[in-house]
Amino acid sequence: MKNIRLFILFSVLASSSIAQGVHVGVFGGLAAYNGDLTDKLFPKKVTNGAIGITANYELKDQIMLRAGFTYSVIGGADRYSNDTSLVLRNLAFETTIIEFSAIGEYYFFNLYDRRYSPYIFGGLAFFHFNPYDFDINKQKVLLKPLSTEGQGIAGYPDSKPYSLTQMAMPFGGGIKFAVNDNLRIGIELGMRKLFTDYLDDVSKNYVDANDLLAAKGQLAVDMSYRGDEVAGGNPNYPSKSVQRGNSKKNDYYYFTGIHLTYRIGSSNGGGGSSDRGGGRKSRMGCPASPN
Repeated sequence: MKNIRLFILFSVLASSSIAQGVHVGVFGGLAAYNGDLTDKLFPKKVTNGAIGITANYELKDQIMLRAGFTYSVIGGADRYSNDTSLVLRNLAFETTIIEFSAIGEYYFFNLYDRRYSPYIFGGLAFFHFNPYDFDINKQKVLLKPLSTEGQGIAGYPDSKPYSLTQMAMPFGGGIKFAVNDNLRIGIELGMRKLFTDYLDDVSKNYVDANDLLAAKGQLAVDMSYRGDEVAGGNPNYPSKSVQRGNSKKNDYYYFTGIHLTYRIGSSNGGGGSSDRGGGRKSRMGCPASPN
C-alpha cells in the first residue's frame, strides 16, 4: 500500500511538472502547392485556407517539441498559367490535405527574456491526399482510380500506383512574439518536402489511349487529356510516350499563417525558466523579485 501511495504521489508530481511545459495551440492561414500544374508562390486563383491544432512541449527555454494536425485544400490548374502550351494542356486538380506532424522548434532568443524571437523548425509528417478534378459536366471525379498515366495497367511496368498516404519532411521558420509568459503568437512559413510527384496526378507521359480505354474506360481517357476541351487545343489524344508532366521534380505543398499558443498550468513552479525566479532578469532587464 505504501508503495502504491508513493507511486501515485510521484505520478502526480511528474504530471504537474510536465504540464508546466505544455502549450496548446491553434494555427490558421493559407495553403498552396507547387508542381506540374503551377510554379508560382501562393498563386492567387488556387490558394486556399488551412487550419490546425498543436500540442507543444517545452523541452528547454529555446527548444520546443510540437505535434500538429492540419487540414487544408490545395490545387492547381493550367488555365492560370502564363505558358500558352500549358494552358492548351488544360489539366487541373484539387485535393484535401490531412496532415499529422512532429517537429522540433529552435528559438534564437529566450522568450522568457525577450518579447520576440526568430525560430526555425524541422521534422517528419504523414499526410493523406486524394486528387480529383471536375469533368465537362462539372461532376467531381477522383483521379487515382483512373490510372491516367497507366499506373498498374499491363504494359506499363514503370508506372506504379501511388499511395494516398505518404511521408513528408516539414521545415521552415518564422518569428514568435511573447504576449506574456503563457501566451505567444507566431507568424511562420512551413514547407513540405514530398517523396511523390503525384500530388497533382501528373508526372510522366501519356499512355496509349486504347490501352487506357480498355483498362479503365472512357472517363479515364477523357480525364487524362483535356486539351480537346479548350479553344485552340488539339482535339486528338497525344501519342503514347508524349510528355505529360515533369517527373524530375517532386511536388511540394506549404503553409503560412499565424500560430497561437497558450501554456497550460500555473506559472508558479516547474516548467519554463520564468518560473525559476532568483536572479533571473525580467524583459526590462531588472532582476526578478524573489517570491
